[in-house]
Amino acid sequence: MAAKKDYAAMRDQIIEACGGVGNIASVTHCMTRLRVQLKDQSKLNEEAGKSIKGVLTLVVQNGENQFVIGQDVPSLYEEFQKVDGINAAGVVDDPEAAAADTKDPKDHGKVVSAILSFLGDTFSPVIPVIIAGGLMGAVLSLLVNFFGVSTDSGTYRLFSYINQATFYFLPVFIGFSAATRLKSNGYLGAFLGAILLYYTINIDNGSLDLFGIPVAQVTYNATVFPIILGVLLMSVVYRWFQKVLPDVLRTVFAPLLTMLVVAPVTLIVLAPIGYTIGTGLATVLLAVYHAAPAVAVAFVGCFTPWLVFFGMNNALYPLQFTLMAEVGSDPLICAGMVAANMAVAGACMAAARIEKDVDEKSVAIGAGISALCSITEPGVYGVLFTKRFPLKGAMVGGVIGGALAGITGMTQYVITACSFIAFPAYISPDGSFTNLWLALLVMAVSFAVGFVATLAFGKGTQEKGAETVAQAA
Repeated sequence: MAAKKDYAAMRDQIIEACGGVGNIASVTHCMTRLRVQLKDQSKLNEEAGKSIKGVLTLVVQNGENQFVIGQDVPSLYEEFQKVDGINAAGVVDDPEAAAADTKDPKDHGKVVSAILSFLGDTFSPVIPVIIAGGLMGAVLSLLVNFFGVSTDSGTYRLFSYINQATFYFLPVFIGFSAATRLKSNGYLGAFLGAILLYYTINIDNGSLDLFGIPVAQVTYNATVFPIILGVLLMSVVYRWFQKVLPDVLRTVFAPLLTMLVVAPVTLIVLAPIGYTIGTGLATVLLAVYHAAPAVAVAFVGCFTPWLVFFGMNNALYPLQFTLMAEVGSDPLICAGMVAANMAVAGACMAAARIEKDVDEKSVAIGAGISALCSITEPGVYGVLFTKRFPLKGAMVGGVIGGALAGITGMTQYVITACSFIAFPAYISPDGSFTNLWLALLVMAVSFAVGFVATLAFGKGTQEKGAETVAQAA
């Protein structure tokens, strides 16, 4: 059995690898990663960071250092909160530092990578809200189909309102998170999201204008691209006002002048563009899915572990929300990801069976259990990409499971965890259980294929290693 983690010791080693307390600008965390921003990136000792016991790996991405820990990362984060001089609040409002980050675009990698990283980092802190809200929709299915609760009852309406609030106010959550990610003012980002949602703006019967320039009458609830475009502009404008205004005027007038500029431009130009991008993207995704459903879902199932490895998996959330808004379910991204997650679980369990070392076996079993619950980072970093042959097995399982999902038309009706623990998410709103049985079949096949394929690849690896040893002797 693996030894219990010493989080205080891990904290101290991470601080040392990051160049000391004075070099740490901020520390936040998502579901499995400790995210550290440094004042001087050159002081980071990557090798030391990766070798810390309890750290699965260290991902350096677009100026952020992500220590992959696992589902127990909040325990490590609590230790950082005890250290004086470390900003563990998760909100950084430092325009000069943000400006410095954008001086050399080479430091941020290629454009596509930077965009995906930004989207992933924006959605990562919002995941608990998305999961809780999505599972609330699953609770509704349970209440109706298993407990006889009427859809006209107050109980049903209460849980329905809680579920709908999650996604209705999504632009507020995304606005805060995106602004924070851009090192701007998160509360102004949330304010901009609230402006987009304010009901009077959306029901003004087409008469709303700014000095004769009409404001588009669009409902932005549950959208993501309009608020993201608005926050991108807001971060630039706010930073500029922070820079040019005297200190005595900055606190009051920087937020006011920023919103005077950003709110009208967002409502008139950026938000309608974002809405068009979202609907257009949904059309393209659905066209690809309808043209070759088995291939499309199998592709997602195959390469999801790679997206997780590069920290890009959360960047898929905008696509999921786009599909959900257009068709009421997600037969592509969620369907492919559930196949991938179960295949990763199967691969980890197979690796545990092959592994002789007790600690390594324990890590693989724990990673497999986490993957069954839709958390695959421990498996990806601790098993798949360290041993390699489980990665092959997981990709094969993801392909077969994804293809089966595409062929059968299996879908997911709410955005939440992509695994069996969220089984009510696969129950059709009309009460039919056909899609649930298909989902469970896809999960079982993905897990089984991932398990068997990993055993086969592992056996081949062992035999090749034995032959090499024999030849050397």
